[in-house]
Formats: sequence, C-alpha cells, structure tokens
Amino acid sequence: MLKCLILFSLLLILLAACGAQPRPTLTATPEPINTPAPTPAPSPMGVGAGFRFSTYGPGYDPGPEYWASVGERMAAKFSAAKPRAIWIVGNYAGAGPLLTFPGSHQNLNIHFSLKDKNEEALTLFDQRGVQVWLQVEPGDVPVEELIDVILDRYQHHASVIGIGVDVEWFHSDGTPEGRAVTDAEAASWVHAARAHQPHYRVFLKHWEAEKMPPTYRDGLVFIDDSQQFENLDQMVDEFAAWARTFAPAPVGFQYGYPDDKKWWGELADPAGEIGRALLGRVPNTEGLYWVDFTVLETFPPAD
Repeated sequence: MLKCLILFSLLLILLAACGAQPRPTLTATPEPINTPAPTPAPSPMGVGAGFRFSTYGPGYDPGPEYWASVGERMAAKFSAAKPRAIWIVGNYAGAGPLLTFPGSHQNLNIHFSLKDKNEEALTLFDQRGVQVWLQVEPGDVPVEELIDVILDRYQHHASVIGIGVDVEWFHSDGTPEGRAVTDAEAASWVHAARAHQPHYRVFLKHWEAEKMPPTYRDGLVFIDDSQQFENLDQMVDEFAAWARTFAPAPVGFQYGYPDDKKWWGELADPAGEIGRALLGRVPNTEGLYWVDFTVLETFPPAD
C-alpha cells in the first residue's frame, strides 16, 4: 500500500512538471535613437554662373568692367543662368582677416584697408544685374561679427545676395584645412545674415564634406572647390558625390585651377564644357564659378 502511495505521488509530480509553463524572459526595451532630422533645404534660386575674385588670384586686376563682362560671358554659356560672382572681401591674415575696405572694430583681430576695393565694382554689378556673394576667410574671429561688419557696409547694393564663408580658413592653423562647422554655428551665421536682409543666404566652401554642418541646411549653399583631378570624369564624379551628400540643398562648384590645366587646357571651351557636364549630372547645382587664378587666360580682357 505504501509503495502505491509513493508511486502515485511521483506520478502527480511528473504530471505537474510536464504542464508547467516556462517563465517569461525579461528583455530591456531599447532606448530610441534620436537622430536629428536635417532642416529644410532652401528653395532654389536658379543657376548662377560667373567667377571667383580675390586680390591675390589674378596676375593683375583689369577693373570692374572686366569682371562684369566675365560674369556675363560665363552665364551666357548655360541656359537661363544668371551672372553671379564670389567676391572675396576678407583675406586670411592669421587670427583674423584683412578686410578690403576701411573701418574700425573693437575686435582688434579684424584688420581694415585704407582704401575701399569693392564699392566701384559692386555699383557696376548693381547696374548690370550681376549677383554677388561677399566671401570672407575668417580665421578665429566670430563669423557673426564679420557678417555684420561686411553687410553694414555693403547691404545697400542690390547685387549682394549673401555671405560666403571659406571654411578652409575657419579657425585655421595656417593651412587651408579649417575646423568643421557645427549646426549651431551655421544656424547662427544664417540668422546674422538675415538680420540684414531676410532673403540673404550663406555659402560654406570646402572640399571635404566632413567640414560642413551635419544636419543644418536652411539658408545654406554648399560649395566644393576641390582640385588636382586626373581628368574631367574624375572631377564630375567627385562633385556629384558632394552634391548627393547635401541634396536637396543647393550646391556650387569652383573650378579652373592651374593644377587641372593639364586636361582642361585641352578643351575647346573649358568653362562651358565643365559646367555643362556638371549640370548634366548634378540636379541641385546652383553655382558655377571659374577661379581667378586662370581667369585672364580663359576670359581674355578686351583690347
């Protein structure tokens, strides 16, 4: 009888074990990854084509009439393009730029010239319909201060469409590398420009996409000035990759460097052929600029 009771008890234990439900495994719910969404890209202005001007680029300065004609001749190479220029008004000079006009500022790293080297050209551009970006190579000076100084002097010109920042010389160590721009910095610069005119934009220029703000896009144009290509195809491939990185935001390209002349010098119309190749591959192109290091030979002055 006792054996029967023991066997019966063991049978009940086995049956209970077979019907037991497994304990649920507790897993932690992963934290959501907060990836900031890019700000909206600005609506396009249409394609502009022209040149970059600096006081150090061309062998000599033929004067405002020449520069206006280069803008017009370059724009005429592309359907419906507007004459447009990158006009450098602040050259890198260490901790701060040397501005190409007279003035004064409490920030002693902002240096001024004795003579205004821009007013005559900008006045002519107003009359001829040449749109102008005013570019600065900022050094360590807060870019907002430079925007205010430059636009306080030149915002009365209808030709001015915004400010350009050459990131190669932004907190530079003396080499054209620069420090990457943050989203907060880019937004602050756009705000500073729009405080002068609400339609103003800011372009950022470099050849490395990593130096651009990661997500901020509103009011910005991204210009690539890379050089030392083996041929036209390599240039177009690299510039197209740049454009895809920032699409649908507008982009621009600065080309015609001496180091690339070994191949563009063989083209019948280098400024036009390069530009048309880019427009064919890069739908968000908004600016095509021939650099002033070789502008005098590509667009010879009239006799």
